[in-house]
Amino acid sequence: MARSATKKSVTAGDGEVTLGPTGRPYHGFATPPKLSGHGPARIIALCNQKGGVGKTTTTINLAAALAGYGRKVLAVDFDPQGALSAGLGIQTHESPTIYDLLLDTKRDPREVIVPTRVEGLDIVPANIDLSAAEVHLINEVARETILARVLRKVSADYDVILIDCQPSLGLLTVNALTASHGVLIPLECEFFALRGVALLIETIDKVRDRLNPSITLDGVLATMYDPRTLHSREVLERVVEAFGDDVLETVIGRTVKFPDASVSGMPITEFAPEHAAAQAYLRLARELVARGAVA
Repeated sequence: MARSATKKSVTAGDGEVTLGPTGRPYHGFATPPKLSGHGPARIIALCNQKGGVGKTTTTINLAAALAGYGRKVLAVDFDPQGALSAGLGIQTHESPTIYDLLLDTKRDPREVIVPTRVEGLDIVPANIDLSAAEVHLINEVARETILARVLRKVSADYDVILIDCQPSLGLLTVNALTASHGVLIPLECEFFALRGVALLIETIDKVRDRLNPSITLDGVLATMYDPRTLHSREVLERVVEAFGDDVLETVIGRTVKFPDASVSGMPITEFAPEHAAAQAYLRLARELVARGAVA
């Protein structure tokens, strides 16, 4: 069984305070209230140019957790590897994908959207065809806004749209940032994962200046945290020093349950709902609602 994020208690003036792994007071966050209606969606890009930091895992499980709290969620697979699609049990070999929508912006996205086994969670799938998109779009007018135009057509149908970006800062990622209201940065608790974040923040700033002035940083999510190792604890401490309150209180631990769930085509919240990892993503969903990043 995975270890949950460690908590410790300190004594303050008004009694004992429980601290989470980020060194801040631990909050459980209330169950989100039910919504009276759906839409328009808030669009969030999950972005980090380093691979293997938990972007796809977070997209899958955050989407499922939000759907479990009654939100209508659209997950957009924006990585040619198609891991998000596979992780939700969607076969994309011959079906239309996000690539088709980028090349034909007059096409109705509802023709491509696929429901998943999770109630309230739909997906725009992707496959290796997406790797050719940047070449095809390079001469398009306003090429950075193509995804925004696609998602605008279905925004009213959902409460939140999560975009799983590829591990690069190329045209596709710029499209995702231009289309988004906010950015969530999954960051592995490993030293080398820290090195590229400054470049990502610089890219977000450029997109804000030139293409999308309203984009915000919704949070930095520490992933693959192992409280047993000094290295993991020190990296998390440095992340908090660098990003302050932008670091989410929820921390995602390292566990073999994630790849097991992915192979099964299920989110961890369905594959092992009582596991600490599933509870962490449910808490992440509650925290984002509490922060106002999600309705």
